[in-house]
Amino acid sequence: MRASEQEIEARRDLAAALRWANRLGFGEGICNHFSVEIPGRPGHFLINPQGLHWSEVTPGDLVVLDSAGRKVGGRHEVEPTAFFIHGAMHRSKPSAKCVLHTHMPYATTLTVVHDGRLEWVSQNSLKFHGRVAYDDHYNGLALDGAEGERLCALAKDADVLFLGNHGVIVSGPSVALAFDDLYYLERACMLQVLAMGTGKPLRVVPERVAMLTAKQMMEDPRQSELHFEALKRMLDRDEPDWSRP
Repeated sequence: MRASEQEIEARRDLAAALRWANRLGFGEGICNHFSVEIPGRPGHFLINPQGLHWSEVTPGDLVVLDSAGRKVGGRHEVEPTAFFIHGAMHRSKPSAKCVLHTHMPYATTLTVVHDGRLEWVSQNSLKFHGRVAYDDHYNGLALDGAEGERLCALAKDADVLFLGNHGVIVSGPSVALAFDDLYYLERACMLQVLAMGTGKPLRVVPERVAMLTAKQMMEDPRQSELHFEALKRMLDRDEPDWSRP
């Protein structure tokens, strides 16, 4: 595809991710941000604008920022913390082509309890074995470059960062793969929180089996891509205007 066609596809994918995140209850008011690097335009990324609910964002609403945080395209503004979190990730982590930040309820629940950790107690959780990091020191709103770089440093070797008293950041090489991780992360956290609520001990999967299962899940990305294609087909069916330029 030509660069322009790749950007159109990236816009559609990010808008679809926002729409589906809303459907799944991952959003919070008009807060939180999703971003993706623009193919063929190094140092530039798309991000959802300030003031629009995830349920109404279309590809044409997305804003283009450069690596310095300057708006270089789009008719809307961007909420300040969006750049400091996402800009640092896109600048400093080459594998972070897509960055998703949410306060989704079950994952965030683990960030508001002492020593909250994703435990290897469900098949869904094993998808993230060896891929998770934690920030246990809430430091207020990310309103400066230093805070964004601090968070990025913690996520250097991880695809998922749990933010103490805050939420999560999930990054990946594409919107499809990052969104699949976001979806299954919340499912894994939901199972764990529900299990913890029974008061009974968690049944932890042995380390050897956890490592094997994680490796098996990472071998073929097609399942994640097929998942995302199915989500876009359902948007075409249920919300035909979702992809308007």
